[in-house]
Amino acid sequence: MAITRKKPPVKLTVGSQYICMNSMTADGDWTENFEDDVLELPTVVNVEVTDNADSYETYASGAVYDTDTTVPTQEIAEENVAFPAITLANLRGETVDEAGITMGGGIGRRPFFAYGMAIKRKDGSWEFRWYPKCKLIENSDSTETSEDSHKDQNESVTIRAYGINDNGNTYVRAITSETGMAGMTAAAFFAAPLLSIAAVKAALPSGAPL
Repeated sequence: MAITRKKPPVKLTVGSQYICMNSMTADGDWTENFEDDVLELPTVVNVEVTDNADSYETYASGAVYDTDTTVPTQEIAEENVAFPAITLANLRGETVDEAGITMGGGIGRRPFFAYGMAIKRKDGSWEFRWYPKCKLIENSDSTETSEDSHKDQNESVTIRAYGINDNGNTYVRAITSETGMAGMTAAAFFAAPLLSIAAVKAALPSGAPL
């Protein structure tokens, strides 16, 4: 039996994040349709994705017969140097008037949106992800007085990603170091939310090898 040695590239930095609002039903249910505009925000300081996993074991003949793990949701906790106030108000389900005036702090129905993120690796490749079914869970808004030395006043946002199909898949990913994705670009991948492997392949720039 042959041994194959691989040395995967380490992560170098997080890139931009992307947000696209879902075209929900009148009852607030998620659909596979999205608004035309995708917002790119090059504001991410760090991001952490955590599985909300449930595991259970099946016993037979006095022993563990099988173990299953389900990941119904994932939580994305991120820190930003800044976050657009109107975008945050929209994600919170607050009322935003055409003049940019916000009525918030009350009870509102938070909308679904797609969340995208890009990660650059040391070998120059990129990892692109779309989480097509997300809701804002919480955010922090604190401000400190200025001092003689510079101090970043970052804003944190926590997003929950839900399953989009019968298998409960929460994201679609492409890694440009893989042969079939070598021609993928951020502009092509994040032009619109992608919900399937077929959609990722269809998004490849013309002439890119598959």
